[in-house]
Amino acid sequence: MKNIIVFDAPEVRDNLLPITYTRPVSHIRIGIDTIFEKWQSFLSGEALSPLTVPYLQTKFPAVVTADNYFIAGHIIPTKELAVEALALNPGEALFAGESLVAFRGSPQDFEKRNFQASTSFHGSVRSIHWLYDIFLMNGDVLADDFRRITAGRSSQPISSTNLVIGSPTADDGSPLIFIEEGASVEGVTLNVTAGPIYIGRDATIMEGSCIRAPFAACTHSQVNMCTKIYGATTLGPYCKVGGELNNVVMIGYSNKAHDGFLGNAVIGEWCNLGGGTTASNLKNDYSEIKLWNYPAHRFLRTGLQFCGLIMGDHSKAGINCMFNTATVIGVGVNIHGAGFPRNFVASFLEGSTSGYVDVSLPRFFTIAERVMVRRGIALTDTDKDIFTAIYNIADSYK
Repeated sequence: MKNIIVFDAPEVRDNLLPITYTRPVSHIRIGIDTIFEKWQSFLSGEALSPLTVPYLQTKFPAVVTADNYFIAGHIIPTKELAVEALALNPGEALFAGESLVAFRGSPQDFEKRNFQASTSFHGSVRSIHWLYDIFLMNGDVLADDFRRITAGRSSQPISSTNLVIGSPTADDGSPLIFIEEGASVEGVTLNVTAGPIYIGRDATIMEGSCIRAPFAACTHSQVNMCTKIYGATTLGPYCKVGGELNNVVMIGYSNKAHDGFLGNAVIGEWCNLGGGTTASNLKNDYSEIKLWNYPAHRFLRTGLQFCGLIMGDHSKAGINCMFNTATVIGVGVNIHGAGFPRNFVASFLEGSTSGYVDVSLPRFFTIAERVMVRRGIALTDTDKDIFTAIYNIADSYK
């Protein structure tokens, strides 16, 4: 068995804050599953572990041996990439252009980038470098994940109460709609003219909802009645949504259960958007969007016209909240009241346009425990240590 270490490239990890405050880069969900889970699928039978920043290592420990295969956690894997990574000789590195994809060797040689030889991968490589890459690439990655996850398997029957627009099967006979065991999809419009639709185990899509592919609802997620969803959208495990969504990635355990619009957005875990909350994804003057960047400590040009809300874990918005185009919300933030909050709100703050106050860690822990226990998950001492580290880091952004 080979020892695989999926590592965070520091410059990439920092650009992906606040989403990577609470997880390794490889644990970001894009498509249907996380990047780490994709590598696990392609490297079945091998031992995988993540390598991330020190304060996350207790929760996400790396297993290190004398001979390791280091793989970049921001690279979206393919079968071809996995084959070439495992074919490396000791001391050899695999590059895609100037980006390091993989290296085989000792942790000391990896840390010093002491590569004895290198080879280039000549196929196409997808990778996430910026927050907006997550929603921009979601459709293509979702389609690839769908083919991998459903290959050689049979979907549960599509209920006759649903309206399917387009053929439910591709030209090669493979399905374009896949419903896992225990899922409920009744009285729903499913449009597969632009890609596949994946409904995970025990997920529920309620009547009156309209879904345009590509779309994925992971295990135990819920789409409330008459929800309108445009692709490419992914609902992570135990997410609950309503209203209108367009090209949204929700990593897991988060809710936008009521009316309101969310588009071109990335939402972390344990977030909640109150009823009527709406986030703009287009500026009134149609100009280029700038997005807050943590390592630069300023807003950077994106080249995009569409970008919505980026929200870190355990953040909340009250009823009828409004977010300007390309707003970045940190970890443990509570937004409420009328008006638009500023386009960047640092972690562990609470308030509105009238001002913000600090959210103390004891108060944050109490709220997080209440939220998580509803899903049968405990807030551990390790979690508390992680949030304490983030709280201390956040001071420089307040």
